[in-house]
Amino acid sequence: QVQLVDTGGGLVQPGGSLRLSCRGSGFTMAHYALAWFRQAPGKEREGVSGINSSGGKTSYADSVKGRFTISKDDAKNTVYLQMNSLKPEDTALYYCAAEVLGRGELDAGDYDYWGQGTQVTVSS
Repeated sequence: QVQLVDTGGGLVQPGGSLRLSCRGSGFTMAHYALAWFRQAPGKEREGVSGINSSGGKTSYADSVKGRFTISKDDAKNTVYLQMNSLKPEDTALYYCAAEVLGRGELDAGDYDYWGQGTQVTVSS
């Protein structure tokens, strides 16, 4: 059974950092593109960052470029999102997602499996 478990969210002050983790089970992450999406209350789900199955190509939403970094460790079956210089507008529920042999682009409809989400709140 494929499962993704998102962890690492929390409350952080503006300018602070967090690292989200998403551990997969029941599948081999090396064969999947991974991505992070987020959804704030009253807003549409937004693609944040993606990485293709080989790990050689990444993509970022304009709003997070230069601040967030996606990476994956196939040996640990885990994908990470390092978030620096956090802003209040980054507050949202963050989800990881997996797409078999995908390109790591930020179209939610491409993704086959989803984590349960981890809450990130940026506030002073």
